[in-house]
Amino acid sequence: MSFAKYIKIELTKLKRSHIIWILIVPVVILWIPSIINSHMNFDMAAEGISPEDNFFIQGFMGFAWFMMPASVVVGTVLLVQTERAGGGIRKMLSLPVRPAALCLSKFSILLLLTGIQVLFLIAMYFLSGTIASQMCGYDLLLDPLTVIKEAVILYVSSIPMTSVFWLIAVLIKTPSFSVGAGLASIVPSVLIMNTKLWFIYPMCYPFYIVTVLQGEMAKNFDTFKFKSLPFLPVAAAVTVVCILIAAISFGKEER
Repeated sequence: MSFAKYIKIELTKLKRSHIIWILIVPVVILWIPSIINSHMNFDMAAEGISPEDNFFIQGFMGFAWFMMPASVVVGTVLLVQTERAGGGIRKMLSLPVRPAALCLSKFSILLLLTGIQVLFLIAMYFLSGTIASQMCGYDLLLDPLTVIKEAVILYVSSIPMTSVFWLIAVLIKTPSFSVGAGLASIVPSVLIMNTKLWFIYPMCYPFYIVTVLQGEMAKNFDTFKFKSLPFLPVAAAVTVVCILIAAISFGKEER
């Protein structure tokens, strides 16, 4: 069976689930406070950040800090449980399928779901920005290319984190423990990103990237600096190792 066939099967399962709604609803909720408190964007002038930059960065920081990681945790566990529920994974493994390919196809779907959530984040930013701009009588929207660029960087930075959460979901069979372990790993992110070894903890990558952007936008705000080394090699290594271990371990107990 080709890898494209695996993806097609997973997409069929995805249509029957409610995972997408679980990812979309939090993004809608995220931007409601930004609209209600849109006037507060004008209070950041002392930090050297414009109202439109602050509106953008506050929304994206809220998403990157907790909502994005938490959504990935929940989506990951739900994807795994669609196979384990009712012995579904045993039925799949009874067919001429490769467990590693099945694992990789599910991980690909997880990346797709994260991408869909980021796209919806962009859409909600422009919708919320339009409403807030009318309320304030001031254009709070940034150039679309800038928004898309930063959203892509945010998405790419989340891939190592996603691979870690995927490995946790594969190795921990009990859904409640898997969700608990994933959510618990988010908590130390703020503390670890303030250390020199932040790059070894993938769960803080998205929030770190957005915080760096905040420092670039706010002239009087001293924040983190991004260095490609050793971040990029470590991030790549974490992603590859987690995916390999997950692929080897997927369905091992059932087999």
